[in-house]
Amino acid sequence: MQIKLSFLGAARNVTGSRFLVEADGLRILVDCGLYQERNLRGRNWDPFPVPPKTIDAVLLTHAHLDHCGLLPKLVREGFGGKIYCTGATAEIARIILLDSAHIQEEDAEYKRRRHQREGRKGRYPEVPL
Repeated sequence: MQIKLSFLGAARNVTGSRFLVEADGLRILVDCGLYQERNLRGRNWDPFPVPPKTIDAVLLTHAHLDHCGLLPKLVREGFGGKIYCTGATAEIARIILLDSAHIQEEDAEYKRRRHQREGRKGRYPEVPL
């Protein structure tokens, strides 16, 4: 059996943890984290390096935002597999993701108003990630 490991995030930086393990025709994404470092947050808008619909499962190691924060985007863009984690991690991830969604909604509205006031457009859409 050949196993391939690809580092899709959190390489040479602290946040955005994502590792793809490929073995026996399966693709398992270990974590799906949000980049939180100011100079790297734009990467959250980048397309996933592999099409989300080609990923069979996600293994979530824990519920920090930099490990689970891009799960909603992954699902929105086509991931339909299972997400494996402990029960406690699932409970905490739910709280973390809802809080993150709320903050992103507030940020998007703030940016929309600021850009409208300044008569300009931002680099990224003025919507929650």
